[in-house]
Amino acid sequence: MKKALIIGGGMSGCAVAHQMALVNPDWDITVIERGSFLGGGVKTHWRGGHPFTFGPRHFLTPLPELYEYLNSVIPMRRCQEHEFITYIEPDQNYYSYPIHADDISRMPEEGQIRQEMAEALQMQGAANAKNFEEYWTGSVGKTLYSKFVDGYSRKMWQLESNKMIDEFSWSPKGVTIKEGPRATWDTAISAYPIAANGYDDYFDIATQDATVLLNTDITDFDMDNKRVRFNGEWQQFDMIISTISPDTIMNNVHGELPYVGREFMTIILPTEFAFPENVYFVYYAGNEPYTRIVEYKKLTQHKSDSTLLGIEIPSDKNKLYPLPIQSEIARAYQYFSDMPEGVISMGRMGSYKYIDIDDIIFQAMELAKQIKEGGVAHPVPVYGSDKLALNLLSKMIAQGTTVQDIEAGVKLK
Repeated sequence: MKKALIIGGGMSGCAVAHQMALVNPDWDITVIERGSFLGGGVKTHWRGGHPFTFGPRHFLTPLPELYEYLNSVIPMRRCQEHEFITYIEPDQNYYSYPIHADDISRMPEEGQIRQEMAEALQMQGAANAKNFEEYWTGSVGKTLYSKFVDGYSRKMWQLESNKMIDEFSWSPKGVTIKEGPRATWDTAISAYPIAANGYDDYFDIATQDATVLLNTDITDFDMDNKRVRFNGEWQQFDMIISTISPDTIMNNVHGELPYVGREFMTIILPTEFAFPENVYFVYYAGNEPYTRIVEYKKLTQHKSDSTLLGIEIPSDKNKLYPLPIQSEIARAYQYFSDMPEGVISMGRMGSYKYIDIDDIIFQAMELAKQIKEGGVAHPVPVYGSDKLALNLLSKMIAQGTTVQDIEAGVKLK
């Protein structure tokens, strides 16, 4: 029997363990997790009787088959009523997000905003955008960009300027002003597990046919020989599937990949609900240190006379969000190119791409299918435009471009 090692027992590691068991049951699977539990940031924790995760982990997808798969393993509750609002300090007011047409008349600069929107539409600026700032100003104009996006994005990514963000496929293309329902995800499936412990049962079910090693740290990586050292001994495998950062398993030969993290704090308030009906998240686009506050019982449907809020503060203390900068993505693709046959990288960290639970499940399904068919891709593709996109490394090779060139300002055509 062939042996496969899955590095990391978060959502990605568990998802691929499950798909391997379903599609390739002849493989002996081992999952190594340095922490004391499976699930990573999707694991449910408790405070004051309230369940919560480190950051909201609602399930969003445009693909019914992904929802149906997850719902078949752990029953899910559809939450299409899900709304976001953003606090704009200069206006001392809250507005819907995505930006809603009905809110523009409430804004002090209404006339200027409408003029800028008309000019952006005429100029089709978003189509020719070279960076995140141009993309947004070319979509909705400078005033709305300044209100909703500029400060928030710089705070989220810990960057001095949004012009530094030159890869923005993670942001919806062709930003428009939303009309009609204020529910954020009325065009996609929005859901959350019904069980009080959230996704936790999924992790156990997904790994029930695998050997799971918790509290286990890999001290050395030798990907050329598909072996790792843990518990003081080298262990060799026929395949290694990594869900951690590719620079780590490749011993940082091309330099370290940067990430933005989050500090997370909770507070319990002596009121049944803190946010308006159907509002799950409140974003803060100003100089506040935090980016988002989440009322968890809106997701979990927990019954209590009190409510728990989760507050997220951007930080460099952990690795959660890969930076959407071409030079760093190119660095990641150099790592993918160096990976020998039988070493595969997937998940948000493993792909060095800002993807969510639905993308991760799709990746796991694609990977299991690729293994069965005898070939794999680096990184494992996600659905939609990314799946069809030209390989960044191929672009670099075609132009004779290096990571150092991109860092110096050379753009890929």
